Amino acid sequence: MDKGDKQYDRSVFFVSDGTGITAETFGGALLSQFDGLAIRELRLPFVDSVEKAIQAVDRINEQARHDTHRPIVFSTLINVEINEIVARANCRFLELLQTFKRLLETELKAISSHRVGRSHTAADTETYDRRMSAINYSLAHDDGQSNQDLEIADVVLVGVSRSGKTPTSLYLALQHGIKAANYPLIPEDFERKRLPDALIPIRERLFGLSIAPERLAEVRNERRPNSRYASLHNCRVEVAEAEAMMRREQISWVSSTNMSIEEIAAIVMQRLQAQD
Repeated sequence: MDKGDKQYDRSVFFVSDGTGITAETFGGALLSQFDGLAIRELRLPFVDSVEKAIQAVDRINEQARHDTHRPIVFSTLINVEINEIVARANCRFLELLQTFKRLLETELKAISSHRVGRSHTAADTETYDRRMSAINYSLAHDDGQSNQDLEIADVVLVGVSRSGKTPTSLYLALQHGIKAANYPLIPEDFERKRLPDALIPIRERLFGLSIAPERLAEVRNERRPNSRYASLHNCRVEVAEAEAMMRREQISWVSSTNMSIEEIAAIVMQRLQAQD
């Protein structure tokens, strides 16, 4: 390891013949089960030829020479020959697709297509169009910038500024095709002791996000340091008022303080499915 380099417990490679999104998502989900490890994440996408496979082996072996432990490799390579070449590297090689593909071939009594990129082309046009429409909707209704068509939102996220509303709404749109608007609760709303007028007719579509005042102050200080907006006192007041309003209006809510965007989105999806 180079001098001055951050100390990592392990290097992890995500190797794919496509973009590597599947390898990174699946591998990342597995690694998230192990707390306290410092992981160096390295991506090797578009390994779709023997030549590139050999280059990948060289890169993995080079890392192995620098590290105390051999690297871990998550592979979604479809081509058997290419997969076998990369597996010869000095690493712990984990096949994410091949393992389950063989089991499914046995269970379904059918042979898979071995087609590169199949997982990303299988989505039909209707699903793609729904997600693009949802993304456009979420962008147009970010941070309360438009009150038009709020009645067609699947969900409207509410909370104080910088509580995680924007990334959650965009994740819901991108991953689930959910039309998610988000609307800030501001001091004027707290003074009036009621929801913004635009939200009252769609109260049943609201879902709240809160956050610990200390964490909110950290986030706001990154944007506007040493401002009243970012002061811990102001953050405590706003969070307390927002939570009181959500309780008063019977709006379901969660704290985003120690939750990932994926976890928040999963809770929102659970609520939406319960309403169906």
